Amino acid sequence: MKTIIFIGTNKSGSSREAIRAADKLGYLTVLFTYNEKQIQQRKAYPEIHKMIFIDTTNLEKMRAEINQLRLSGLEIKTIVSFTDPFVHIASVLCDEYCQNYTSSKAVEIMEDKEETRNFLKDQPYTPKFHSIKPNESFHHNKEFPLIVKSPKSTGSKDVLLATNESQLENHLKFFQNKYPDETIIVEEYVEGPQYLVEALVYKKKTHIIGIMEQEITKGKRFIITGYGVLAEVPIEIQTGIEEVLLSIVKEFNIENGALHLELRLTKNGWKLIEINPRISGGAMNSMILAAFGFSLVEETLKLYLGEQPNVEPKHRKFIFTKYVIVNRKGQLERVIGKTRATKSKGVVDVYVKPKKGTLLTPPLSMGHRYAYVIAEGATLEEAKNHAHAAAKEIQFILKV
Repeated sequence: MKTIIFIGTNKSGSSREAIRAADKLGYLTVLFTYNEKQIQQRKAYPEIHKMIFIDTTNLEKMRAEINQLRLSGLEIKTIVSFTDPFVHIASVLCDEYCQNYTSSKAVEIMEDKEETRNFLKDQPYTPKFHSIKPNESFHHNKEFPLIVKSPKSTGSKDVLLATNESQLENHLKFFQNKYPDETIIVEEYVEGPQYLVEALVYKKKTHIIGIMEQEITKGKRFIITGYGVLAEVPIEIQTGIEEVLLSIVKEFNIENGALHLELRLTKNGWKLIEINPRISGGAMNSMILAAFGFSLVEETLKLYLGEQPNVEPKHRKFIFTKYVIVNRKGQLERVIGKTRATKSKGVVDVYVKPKKGTLLTPPLSMGHRYAYVIAEGATLEEAKNHAHAAAKEIQFILKV
């Protein structure tokens, strides 16, 4: 039986949809997970044919399990992950057990923000940065604001803004205590609108799948609370993004692969905020499907299997996704307004994540976004207005 092994999945979003796509394509799906709740809720994942509880950071244990699966007669076609931080681990195992059409080395560098910055340090789109090794002091030229972050940070968890010396010292102490054996990155804060770019590379040909304007909410962390998919991209934005993307693909020598970039358009040109070697999580696959009519996770799987992905848009629609966050901490008693949001003008999809009894908190990471609304419109502004109006209908009633 032709089999795809997935390492890790979230309950919803791109990683879960990738497993559904594999099932739809006719593959036996095996999930390696270290999430006990997923094992307990096994029946809630009908598209996963075999779920194995295993330490997903332990290569030896996973090798032993893969060997057992092969002995049982399964033909492992590829081993993949659509979740942080397992993309590289999956690629290493794929090198050993399957034909890997992607580059494990490129994935490894992209998963580490320090390595990425060093690798691209001479490129004009790389912001000025400094790496602080454990127990190393930091002296800089007092140009604030600065961004302080962990190279392993994902989902905005460990990205902090320092606007003065005192904040900088506090952030450095915070990271040195939290990650005593790790490097800390300090880099210039760049101003300008931020864009997310989804891309696939097949046989060295780069395909921009979608360009999204990002709406950022600044609280204790930088949280993306809105994505506007551009059905029509202004030529100067398209050209500038293509230049950066093609340079990155060339530098990493990517023959086949999936990646997304976050870029800011500054007064000094495009600046790279980060790269990730996978599709964005959350509602991204649903956004692409609504905007262009194809499933990016399905086409990415085809690429991982050595097949040609079909990323030709079936249509082009302006889509806006609005995420819902809370501004105070409390236990969820009930959610109201989901039906009203679903019936609102232009709405394509509504998703509410938490169940009754869940502790909700103001966002410290992207994982603290608790619902989203995807809406369409004749223009991006109209799609945005529809999404915002519908999202306002969703309210989390909290017991403080």
